[in-house]
Amino acid sequence: MRSVLNIAAAAAALLAATSLLAPHAAMANDKVYKIYLSNNYTGNDWRQQMLRSAQLAAKKPPLAGRVDLTIENVETTTQAQISSLVNIIRAHPDAIIIDAGSGAALNPTIEKACAAGIVVVSFDQDVTADCAYKLESDFDIMANNQAEWLAAILHGKGKVLMDRGLAGAPISERFVKNFTNILGKYPGIEIVGYFNGNYALGPEQAGVASLLAAHPQVDGILTQAYGTGAMKALLDADRPLVPITAAAFNGTAVACAQTAGAKCILGANPPSLSAEAMKLAVDVLDGKKPATMHILFNSPGLTTDVVEAKYAANSTVEKIDLGKNAFPDLPPSLSLPISPTWVEITAKEAAGQ
Repeated sequence: MRSVLNIAAAAAALLAATSLLAPHAAMANDKVYKIYLSNNYTGNDWRQQMLRSAQLAAKKPPLAGRVDLTIENVETTTQAQISSLVNIIRAHPDAIIIDAGSGAALNPTIEKACAAGIVVVSFDQDVTADCAYKLESDFDIMANNQAEWLAAILHGKGKVLMDRGLAGAPISERFVKNFTNILGKYPGIEIVGYFNGNYALGPEQAGVASLLAAHPQVDGILTQAYGTGAMKALLDADRPLVPITAAAFNGTAVACAQTAGAKCILGANPPSLSAEAMKLAVDVLDGKKPATMHILFNSPGLTTDVVEAKYAANSTVEKIDLGKNAFPDLPPSLSLPISPTWVEITAKEAAGQ
């Protein structure tokens, strides 16, 4: 009987403790957090979509009612962003998410924010301050998967052209390094020419066209951006289309799906990283901290041809499906994928329609 009474007493104590804790848990989950988004540049479609993604995600479940979002856009100078951040810190929000203009110059200001108890999450263009969470697309995995896909679809043999991207840009150098390292494992693949696509259609098309004139055999093209410039250069030269790597722009995905003979793989750096950064900030404020301060984000690659390749672990590649993950009726500049998995942002919403 005594043991039964002891169990009953323990159960009653546990129930009482739970009833005391429950309101606090509910309060934590219901708390509205003041979050600022600091953005140093608005001059391209990616940044505009990034801002819309944050605004939309803040108004939809699960963040609806949890986030009071303020966006601060500044001039494209480091000092302007620092000045803006100083003013934001004075407002003492719960968190600041930052698309930074400099990896290091903002650090003293960010450290002041952290010292004031403000959660800081950098995304897209990461900062190096130790106290800030860092969220970025895993470009090494993206480049690995694109090069492995090309090697697989060429059956390990062929002559290819490689885009160096923008001279001096660290991300361009990362892609070139990864492309080169992967293709170096396939003795039958030869890189016969390089061009600087500069992340623009004109230079990409001109660079490929110049190399086509010098090389009668080209079996594949590694671009870092649109891919459609390379496709147009091939068609203008009356050359057959060859497998192409590119970034996941809506126009590129649609062109790859609708052009006879096109074979493409597209790597994604989604503008919805802003929404992911905002959710990470809320999670941290709720006490659900990630295991690491540096989080590498993998979006599925998009392709016309799903082939078996040595893709990186924990990454996926999916087929381009018009109307589902690529949209002929929406602007070609739209970046894919549209929405995080935890919130529903429609393609038209992401496009601002």
